[in-house]
Amino acid sequence: MDDDEPADATYHVVINHEEQYSIWMDGRDIPAGWRSVGKSGPKAECLEYINQVWTDMSPLSLRKKMEEWQRTPPKEPVSAPVDPAPSLVTRLSTGEHEAEVWLGRDPSFDEFRECIKRKYVHIRFPNTRGGTTLGFYLDDGRTQLSAENVAEQKGTARLVGELSLDYVKCRCVAEIELGTLKGTGHLEVLETLN
Repeated sequence: MDDDEPADATYHVVINHEEQYSIWMDGRDIPAGWRSVGKSGPKAECLEYINQVWTDMSPLSLRKKMEEWQRTPPKEPVSAPVDPAPSLVTRLSTGEHEAEVWLGRDPSFDEFRECIKRKYVHIRFPNTRGGTTLGFYLDDGRTQLSAENVAEQKGTARLVGELSLDYVKCRCVAEIELGTLKGTGHLEVLETLN
């Protein structure tokens, strides 16, 4: 439990349009794109509920596509369309890119601190077409985040976590200045999933 988290805190289980689950502390506005599933209680109870109901972590859109392919398999092998532009994964895994903490609007440091407590962050790469926002759970072994720096809102945080993007398992690495919640980041390709 975090030091400033009340011992009797109540949480709500929330879900997004891709049927991905999370928890949100009672008394705070649920973020855009998420809705309550009607389950609330202590943190451990909510996390156990999620563990029981979230049996397939694949996003809903991917599950629907897989069901469609099972019902009507392609008659010929599906080949990727020829795209002269490199993929988003390729672009973000080449060099460093401008990055920022993102909550759908300009984040406050308190909101960022809540993300750190939940160990789930959104990093936005604003210089991609339309701006690309990636959400991921923080990897405790690779993330470098000083409690003293967070308390003083200064220094740099290294935020690291794994995710899948365009059927490629990646690691997102972002170096974020705590004073501005902006910095640089990149992807590291771990495995192609298709």
